Amino acid sequence: MLDIRILGSGNAGQVPVWGCHCLACVRAKQDASYRRGPCSLEIKTELGITLIDAGLTDLAERYDFDDIQRIVLTHFHMDHVQGLFHLRWSERPEKIPVFRPDDEKGADDLYKHAGVLDFQDPFVPFNNVQFDDFSITPLPLVHSKVTLGYLIEKDNLTVAYLTDTVGLPDSTQAFLSNKQLDYLILDCSEPPTPNAPRNHNDINLALWTYNTLAPKQMILTHISHRLDCWLMEHLDKLPKNMLIARDGMRVI
Repeated sequence: MLDIRILGSGNAGQVPVWGCHCLACVRAKQDASYRRGPCSLEIKTELGITLIDAGLTDLAERYDFDDIQRIVLTHFHMDHVQGLFHLRWSERPEKIPVFRPDDEKGADDLYKHAGVLDFQDPFVPFNNVQFDDFSITPLPLVHSKVTLGYLIEKDNLTVAYLTDTVGLPDSTQAFLSNKQLDYLILDCSEPPTPNAPRNHNDINLALWTYNTLAPKQMILTHISHRLDCWLMEHLDKLPKNMLIARDGMRVI
């Protein structure tokens, strides 16, 4: 079985945003359950833990070295990789494989001084990769850096994790339309806007994707304090099987 949890459900600014006194940020300061760390996912199996993205800066405190089986990156924006800069300095002789999109620059000097991080050859979009405990298919997304979403499959379970993106490329949309998704975890950073945001979905785009792909359950993640403020008044406008991610939330 897969045990999948949302590690972080926030955008780059996280919640609460430093210096902000909006209703969502005040709530998060008063109640830690509403705090949102950098967007990331944990997949636990009997063989170990797979991290999708490494934006949390306390990964060394959360996990022992032997816990982490592999790390899978969606892209190299800092809020998705900053936790790697601490992990790499371990002096253990073993390496941790890090799977990635085809981004020659990476982030800062991670490629040059990788330490225990063993960066693998870039994923090929739509090329299914079979790990020992589940399979994963990288899917192109629409973002300002080369970014991949992932279709995670084991036995009859199908989970799509799509962040960061604004809409979906036609190729990814067509691929997922042929899948029956048990769970769709989708980037949604903004409340409804007159025009689509530049790098992330708003509620309008998220609802369009929900209606198009028809997952059994949808979870919105990469949430900003602006969306949290909107949700405080309009949560009942969302479909019943559309959930809002929370840090530490168990998906399966």
